[in-house]
Amino acid sequence: MPYSEKRLTYPPSRKSDRVNNYHNTLVADPYHWLEDPNSEETKTWIEAENKITFAYLKEIPVREKIKQRLTKLWDYEKYGIPFKEGKLQDGTTERYFYLKNDGLQNQSVLYTLKTLDAEPKVLLDPNKLSADGTVALSGLSISDDGKLLAYGLSSSGSDWQEWKVRDVETGKDLQDHLKWIKFSGASWTKDNHGFFYSRYDEPNANSKFEDVNYYQKLFYHKLGTPQSEDVLIYHRPDYKEWGFSGGVTEDGRYLIISVWLGTDSKNLVFYKDLTNQNSEVVELINQFEADYSFIDRDESIFYFRTDLNAPRGRVIAIDINKPAEENWREIIPQTAATLESVNIINNQFVADYLQDASSQIKIFDLKGKFVREVELPGLGAVGGFGGKRTDTETFYSFTSFTTPGTIYRYNMVTGKSELFRQPKVDFNPDNYETKQIFYKSKDGTQMPMFITHKKGVKLDGNNPTYLYSYGGFNISMTPSFSVSTLVWMEMGGVYAMPNIRGGGEYGEEWHQAGMKEKKQNVFDDFIAAAEWLIANKYTKPPKLAIAGGSNGGLLVGACMTQRPDLFGAALPAVGVMDMLRFHKFTIGWAWTSEYGSPENPEEFKVLYAYSPLHNLKVGTAYPATLITTADRDDRVVPAHSFKFAAALQAAQAGDAPVLIRIETKAGHGAGKPTAKIIEEAADKWAFLVRTLDLQVE
Repeated sequence: MPYSEKRLTYPPSRKSDRVNNYHNTLVADPYHWLEDPNSEETKTWIEAENKITFAYLKEIPVREKIKQRLTKLWDYEKYGIPFKEGKLQDGTTERYFYLKNDGLQNQSVLYTLKTLDAEPKVLLDPNKLSADGTVALSGLSISDDGKLLAYGLSSSGSDWQEWKVRDVETGKDLQDHLKWIKFSGASWTKDNHGFFYSRYDEPNANSKFEDVNYYQKLFYHKLGTPQSEDVLIYHRPDYKEWGFSGGVTEDGRYLIISVWLGTDSKNLVFYKDLTNQNSEVVELINQFEADYSFIDRDESIFYFRTDLNAPRGRVIAIDINKPAEENWREIIPQTAATLESVNIINNQFVADYLQDASSQIKIFDLKGKFVREVELPGLGAVGGFGGKRTDTETFYSFTSFTTPGTIYRYNMVTGKSELFRQPKVDFNPDNYETKQIFYKSKDGTQMPMFITHKKGVKLDGNNPTYLYSYGGFNISMTPSFSVSTLVWMEMGGVYAMPNIRGGGEYGEEWHQAGMKEKKQNVFDDFIAAAEWLIANKYTKPPKLAIAGGSNGGLLVGACMTQRPDLFGAALPAVGVMDMLRFHKFTIGWAWTSEYGSPENPEEFKVLYAYSPLHNLKVGTAYPATLITTADRDDRVVPAHSFKFAAALQAAQAGDAPVLIRIETKAGHGAGKPTAKIIEEAADKWAFLVRTLDLQVE
């Protein structure tokens, strides 16, 4: 291993004698005290760890050069997908809206304009809300007439949001100010007098970033009234775990309530007739048996995308006057590709599919007859295709590993795409190549993997390689452009992304094959990807780094504890590392539907067997590790990373460094300012240059 420096001396991490009893199994928890981020002892520990980490990174000569290159490449205009809201009396569109970042702005700015060739006007600039860019726009909803913007703000990366309302024409805020909102959007009523949203009760001020979140409630907020007068639409005090998402149908007639339970993709669907103030909430689907995503309606016919009896997805029609399941009609049947989402534009279904983790867009009429497939620029990922029922145009973005997010305007009548916005990034995509290979996992399952690198890479086993994945929560890993990844490839690095089980690439069966008692499949898939890269001479263990964030941080933690010999470096970010206590904090209880619960004796055994924190063995040579987390992460609380770092430093027998980088005024990742993203990327690549012994010119 290429470590010439002397072994690091880590800050002392006190070991307590705390032991937890799980179903008559005694489990030591010596670093339990690190779960309290506000204690003086924890604060001292954080400061000491950061001091060592940043001193180590600062000493790497190439770090500043990497940061400069990241900054230069990052400095290009990034446009969001335009969308339009509001109608004039003659039926023409009143306004377009889009987000744009000039290049190095910490937060993207929301613009509005009346025609696409008009001069855009700044509607909301989050960069003016904080000096350091740590206040982010985390949600927005435009009223039906296009005159009002409801918007959510989050500070320092927290999931907690505050919502306000702004007059689109004047750019001035109204007096409305809503708090204690989390995991919620806003949906306006057709009369533009107010909107529906979901919130929790006000938490304890001292522990709001750690305390569990239960009893979400669905409210209606009438403009010009205080939050204390908001009308409670629906809650279930008998089911503390239930959460509610309320959306108004495009015609304004119904409120569709999607009821979620944890992170499980199964949900319930209720509705309320908004033409009658005293109408009851009707339970249309009252069993957690499948995923149902409301698309739109025709009179009493409600259209849904569902995976009921179709793990890769299909479209069905339910007549709410005859809601029994035997009366449901299938409109678009399941295919070999995975149906991700559906919208109705130009009175046609626009269906977004994944075929081997790349996007396909197909258009059908309302009876389910195939119309056409949208021609895309190549293998990549598509976003957008939003709009209203009668729109004849829509917008979409296309991206791949070597294509920055490019926006197209699509004519729903002619089926033609035209280039709308193309970013100018200082690199030549022709110098790079992407291939998709298939390899076998431990149990023989075929797994796809994307591999991207500079053309002309020699397969001699000496290439520094960055293996990245996620593997959970039905989330699909699709091709996307990243300046950070581009810099890695410029330095001669190979980027590999396998589509492992637990994700949604091949539908709900693929997801379930990586859940609960089958979670080990996910780690086996990732390890098999590493072994394939080594066997096919892309790299070798001392040159191979593994990385992932959140559930992907768990992936890295589990794999480095199971196969420490296989990797030269590990970068677990904001990871779930303590699988016996994850459910004790914020929204962690919701993940028991994915992982299982430590409270269940059988599921405890599975969790204990792979929990990264509990499978570190003293006297083992672990790969060089850079753990990253943030002090305001209230999704995966930083205690996971703190305890794992302390335990890994105590267990490490080799010379490889074990560092933890604790970001301040940041959270799980969403809304992180550009300046912080660039600093972290520079640190990450500098760490790998040093630990994988890269020769960077």
